[in-house]
Amino acid sequence: MSKLSKFYREIPPLSPLDSFLVFDRVKDTFDFPVHYHPEFEINFILNGKGVKRVVGDNIEEIDSVELVLIGSNLYHGWELNTCTTKKIREITIQFHNDLFHDSLLSRRIMTPIKEMFNRSIHGILFSKKIAEELTPRLIKLSKLDGMDYFLEITSILFDLANSRNQRLLSTYTVDYDTFEDYDKMKLVYDYVQKNFTEKITLEDVSNVASMTSISFNRFIKKRTGKTFVNYINDIRIGYAARWLVEKDMSISEIAFKSGFNNIANFNRSFKAIKKRTPSQYREDFSGLKRIL
Repeated sequence: MSKLSKFYREIPPLSPLDSFLVFDRVKDTFDFPVHYHPEFEINFILNGKGVKRVVGDNIEEIDSVELVLIGSNLYHGWELNTCTTKKIREITIQFHNDLFHDSLLSRRIMTPIKEMFNRSIHGILFSKKIAEELTPRLIKLSKLDGMDYFLEITSILFDLANSRNQRLLSTYTVDYDTFEDYDKMKLVYDYVQKNFTEKITLEDVSNVASMTSISFNRFIKKRTGKTFVNYINDIRIGYAARWLVEKDMSISEIAFKSGFNNIANFNRSFKAIKKRTPSQYREDFSGLKRIL
């Protein structure tokens, strides 16, 4: 069985048309259960001395400032642990693992970033020096817009790739044999992305995958570790989480907009997946955020 099946598969609030997601917030607690997702993630933490970081098979207490890059589907998480600071600054940048296409990464100027992405399957801890140097630029990110926003993140990636004293964190890497049938799964994913606001039946999705309902049930369980219903709900809750952060809409409006026809079912599903109620989640993410 894949190690990934032991952990929560997070679906970040990034749509297929987005490039980057940036969260910038100050918190007095830190509780991100071990999870994984296909998206790359840069995580910057300030005033977090004593927080416990888990990346693959590496577990450490972090220093007062740290900057890490998490590769695609590498499990990771953070716990408050012995940290007593009441104002932990956290900036998270997420982006799709195919944002930078192979044809772009093959260009000579992109070689450092390509090699960094390859190393990120272990998770990369950057030096305290580069973390401190990049702090003002990371803090400024959520205030930028348009192409300035895109170019600055790309520039930060380039500076990270060329920085010295990087350390690989995990000896464990993702077994990509567990991600077979990619093309078929992509068809399912794309269909659900386009239709999640409507009623989606098992027969509908089985037909998209050119499988019987019984075979598809086995396929989706093996591929995601979830039942068909739970997989659909994950997608819906992912979008609901995004709208809670981005939109000035009521929770009931978001529930129906994300495909739930029952507010109680929405609240129950949201808490089961995000480990907090919709209102708590909105409060947790009440800091600055940018999605481009």
